[in-house]
Amino acid sequence: MNELMSYVSANYEQILDLLWQHIYLTFFSVFVAAVIGVPLGILISRSKALSKPVIGFANVVQAVPSLALLGFLIPFIGIGSTPAIVMVVLYSLLPIVKNTYTGLTNIDKDILEAARGIGLTNGQMMTKVQLPLAMPVIMAGVRISAVTAVGLMTIAAFVGAGGLGFLVFSGVSSVDNNMILAGAIPACILALLIDYAVGKIEKNISYTNKKYGSTITDGKRKRRNITIAAASVLILVIAVVLIVNPFSKNEKTISIGSKNYTEQILLGHIFAELIEAQTDIKVERDLNLGGTQVAFLALTNDEIDLYIEYTGTLFVDVLDQPPISDQEKVYNTVKTELMGKYDVETLDPLGFNNTYTLAVRGDTAEQYNLETFSDLAAVSDQLRVGGTIEFLNREDGLKGLIETYGMNFQSTNAVNGGLRYNAINNDEVDVISAFATDGLLEEFKLTVLKDDQSFFPPYYAVPIVRSETLKQYPELKEVLNLLAGKMTDDKMRELNFRVDSLKESPQDVARDFLKEEGLLN
Repeated sequence: MNELMSYVSANYEQILDLLWQHIYLTFFSVFVAAVIGVPLGILISRSKALSKPVIGFANVVQAVPSLALLGFLIPFIGIGSTPAIVMVVLYSLLPIVKNTYTGLTNIDKDILEAARGIGLTNGQMMTKVQLPLAMPVIMAGVRISAVTAVGLMTIAAFVGAGGLGFLVFSGVSSVDNNMILAGAIPACILALLIDYAVGKIEKNISYTNKKYGSTITDGKRKRRNITIAAASVLILVIAVVLIVNPFSKNEKTISIGSKNYTEQILLGHIFAELIEAQTDIKVERDLNLGGTQVAFLALTNDEIDLYIEYTGTLFVDVLDQPPISDQEKVYNTVKTELMGKYDVETLDPLGFNNTYTLAVRGDTAEQYNLETFSDLAAVSDQLRVGGTIEFLNREDGLKGLIETYGMNFQSTNAVNGGLRYNAINNDEVDVISAFATDGLLEEFKLTVLKDDQSFFPPYYAVPIVRSETLKQYPELKEVLNLLAGKMTDDKMRELNFRVDSLKESPQDVARDFLKEEGLLN
């Protein structure tokens, strides 16, 4: 508990900023869902022919896994807050549409006949009779959507939309329970507060307050009016926030992205701090985006201006080339092909080679006398391997290793981020994929095996930047190349260790490194 409080105390500004982003994204998504869902529910209550396909479509959307839906949206609308909002709106529609339809179609027919009997038109019946009677059911749907949206919005961090999910994903990646709790606890509290607030609104504006012949007193009427006024102000604030988007760019702003693990997030902060220290350009940090394909797609779709990638990853995973070990050929091919195909410039390598590797516990290495990948291949049928989803599916990952070394593991387990280290430490797997500069290798005292057939290509870190951005800010190229050749394998491993094991802030570690290099005052 003390460690959690210390973490919160040291990072409260970031937590509050992410909480505000989470509230904004959640409220706006539910507001849009209500604006679409309630009229749609009214429409299908009057047309039975439409009700089945509309509710059926909403049911199908609800059945699609949220990450799959988000992944499907990225190629069409990119990354950032937009796909996250669209995802939550789609998921929120079912309870709102269905509850509106159910509330309106289950009103006592005698009441409707009486309304017609006194001469009310269809419009008057809807506004004066049906909607007031159906309001408790409709508000219950909005309430369910709002609470569900808080949890769903944590996934927004996967596409760089921010919110409390950033802390949860970062904590999982770096095996930092305090960071996970710092994101999860405010999200839970927010869900409870929203449930309470919407419940109070539901109670105060509900027609059922009048049931059994009770009358509304002046006090109750006053409270109801205050509630309605507060809800109106809230909607107005949301509309203003929509118009004055707090995340919009100004003219002198660029965006840096990163993939979803410690080293990438750290590199994102290093270059953001460097640019802001050496130029008058402001930097938006769209970090923790996901895997290679998500980050690279964000770059080529102009969602971000630059990020740090690895030459081997670009060569094999982006350019679809077979793995080779020639460092110079890999770099030159990447530089030429990225410019020709994607109008993306590859700058000078930073110096360290973050190659893939395989690691085992010390007792496993001793039991099977393991030093090289070939040693591992000979006993692989007795061992379980765990790797990131990306590693298991890449040609320069497990697929290629199996073909090159003839490995045949007893089982294969997809475990992302720092959870791989927990898995091997808890004896749930025997071998994990790792990066050579992972700080957690030292913390968990793992034995790194040698790639004795040089299967993995060189993975030298390089900044890749949209050409359009460099034309707009020509001073950027010289600034970004200030770190060329300055970062060794040992230095990168040390920086990762400070974040992963010593639980220091990536931004603080980035600043310290730049100060050591004389690039930041």
